[in-house]
Amino acid sequence: MMPLWIQERILFYRYLFFIFTEVTEISKETRINDEIRASELRVIDEEGTMIGIRTLDEALALADEKGLDLVEISPNADPPVAKILDFGKYRYEIQKREKEAKKKQKTMQVKEIRLSTFIEDHDVQVKAKTASKFLAEGDKVKVSLRFRGRERDYVDQGRAVMDAFAEACSDVSTVDKKPAFEGRSLTMFLAPKKTGQGKGAKSQRSGDNED
Repeated sequence: MMPLWIQERILFYRYLFFIFTEVTEISKETRINDEIRASELRVIDEEGTMIGIRTLDEALALADEKGLDLVEISPNADPPVAKILDFGKYRYEIQKREKEAKKKQKTMQVKEIRLSTFIEDHDVQVKAKTASKFLAEGDKVKVSLRFRGRERDYVDQGRAVMDAFAEACSDVSTVDKKPAFEGRSLTMFLAPKKTGQGKGAKSQRSGDNED
């Protein structure tokens, strides 16, 4: 059987892992105070110090003395591990981090912009402005140009329109997929330019001008 001191060391490192990975959710099955069923617990105090094995009643008394809660953080350990802490404050901090994380997370979507073979330059700029807005928000843009009837004879004109559109969006995008045919349509994908990508190019141009 594994020596007790080794078991305690393992449990302590598990606890450190629990703390430093900043758990981002509280399971609905998390037991606190009188909800805890184990008769014995390995207890950690509010400062992170391993107190040792205590009966449930002793652990609850310790938490009560400090005006805090007893939270079972590792129910599958033998015996389970519990920590003394302010559960209300702890839950608030977790929920706050979750909300902040959700605000930062954004699912990338693919927006579509449709062009035509003989579109006017002004209309290209208007559509490019719309696409640039999508790209600045972190979305990809699918640019499609459908050749109708005899327009298929003007493929080079269509490619020129695509190139002009990509150039108009170049401040905020890179060409993720070059123009290629999908049926009767020429399609191209633009992706948001990574932060700093444009600055490097700008700095390089500035350096060239100084020379």
